[in-house]
Amino acid sequence: MKSQTEYDCPTITVRQVRSAIGNKPKNRGTLRALGLRKIGDTNVLPDRPEIRGMLARVPHLIEVTENAPATKTVTTEKGVN
Repeated sequence: MKSQTEYDCPTITVRQVRSAIGNKPKNRGTLRALGLRKIGDTNVLPDRPEIRGMLARVPHLIEVTENAPATKTVTTEKGVN
């Protein structure tokens, strides 16, 4: 993973499992747009329709794992003035 971005929505972890060599340039471009460059690269992306559409273009090259949404706990203290 290149960056530790916090998303408010559920996320998906995408891992490239096959090479893009021999695939059409459009498929290679889709992998690049997903943040994948070589076999074994992983990236955490928000679970949105645009990303799902990109994943549908290259299912033979990637492995997808759905992550549970991160729950943020906020603690508040009643201040004494």
